[in-house]
Amino acid sequence: MSVATPDPVQLDQGDARCPGAPSTQDIIAGDKVPAPGWVRSEAYQFLGSEDVSSERYTEAAFAKQEFDKLWTRTWQFACREEHIPETGDYYVYDIGPYSFIVTRVSDREIRAYYNACLHRGTKLRASGTEGFAEEFKCSFHGWSWSIDGNCREVVCEWDFPHVDKAKFSLPQVRVETLGGFVFINMDDQAPTLTEYLGAEAVSHIRAWKLEDRYIYAHVAKNLPANWKLSIEAFMEAYHVLETHPQVAVSNGDANSQYDVYGEHVNRFISTLGVLSPHLYGKHSEQDILNQFTVGDSSVLAGAKRSLGEGGKARQVMADMLRSMFEKATNTDLSKVSDSELLDCFSYTLFPNCFLFPGISLPMVYRFRPDPRDHRKCLYEVFFLRPVPQDGVRPRPAEMERLSDAQSFTQAKTMDRGFGVILDQDTDNLILQQEGFEASAKRAETLGNYQEIRIRHFERTVDRYVKS
Repeated sequence: MSVATPDPVQLDQGDARCPGAPSTQDIIAGDKVPAPGWVRSEAYQFLGSEDVSSERYTEAAFAKQEFDKLWTRTWQFACREEHIPETGDYYVYDIGPYSFIVTRVSDREIRAYYNACLHRGTKLRASGTEGFAEEFKCSFHGWSWSIDGNCREVVCEWDFPHVDKAKFSLPQVRVETLGGFVFINMDDQAPTLTEYLGAEAVSHIRAWKLEDRYIYAHVAKNLPANWKLSIEAFMEAYHVLETHPQVAVSNGDANSQYDVYGEHVNRFISTLGVLSPHLYGKHSEQDILNQFTVGDSSVLAGAKRSLGEGGKARQVMADMLRSMFEKATNTDLSKVSDSELLDCFSYTLFPNCFLFPGISLPMVYRFRPDPRDHRKCLYEVFFLRPVPQDGVRPRPAEMERLSDAQSFTQAKTMDRGFGVILDQDTDNLILQQEGFEASAKRAETLGNYQEIRIRHFERTVDRYVKS
């Protein structure tokens, strides 16, 4: 006698989720210290299933359109307020061929000037520099401007009767701040930063209180891949099982949550302290606890990773990390939920900024295209910690620049275990760049759910480039 097999449930495109696994929200609901509403929310949208053309990664002409139409019209993270705490402090931010001096002109005002002398174009401050200035003086002929941008001196002024110093102020770009970050935009007609990011995403960023963090490490390295390929490598947890097998034991990768907010922000929440659905039945709760990874393992130095009878790795790690992190960093985490403490939260702020505002993986990524080679980009990792309870803010760490050949494990300011993870991520990139150039297909095929952030991101790229 045969037994009839029921027909599979037909789902609308984008509705499928990892079968046989709890959702991210199911996992978070079981935490002892409950998460706030904005963590418990979901905002997925199905955006189609068509292939995405790969010329965006391989063609120099596409990169030229990005410099002309995208980078000139978007809000970009230029520096942190902690880089320029005092009047006269400045920080040089470059994006492609463009360069800006971001400077504090008063306690309440930050300005950003095009970094070029109005005489014969020399940069007023070298790229990659920061410091203090009473004036911005050209090293070529000595023309100078005060920090408020007004023309201060024209050398041999008698030879320039056609120059009106009152009309020779340094051109500015727009500046706004959010969460301790300084953003700039070259487009006078662009929406405000809040309009650009959207009210819901801005409310999330404000809730994280990132203005109360400081940069304790800053590592940078050139990557051998287009900036979009590089940023998209970090937009999904789909790659964890194959690329980071040592992490999968304690990462809910296939059942991560993906959200999109408007045109310029997307998010994932990837739960930690739980087993990957790919590995169900293969590891114990003790294995999960043993393999749990944080961005800075020193805060767990000396920890005894042991479970009591019936204990769960996720809750044991939450309690342990809360206690040990507070002691190691002199901070108060009593009001932080278990999810905010443990999980990997990742927000993309279009075009080139990633916020990882959680406590276990407290980072910011920034990606900047190489203006001379569309197949390369600069990748920066900023590690953030809460400001100590005594209120004394440490100076932000200076950037540690790795050579192209160096491993992230060689960074003096980065946890070696996390450096291994970044090497695994970035070692794929040259193979992907060269693979797209060798491919007969000329396109990529994306998953409807796990790779929605990539589709969302590239739709916004196209909106700017094709406008």
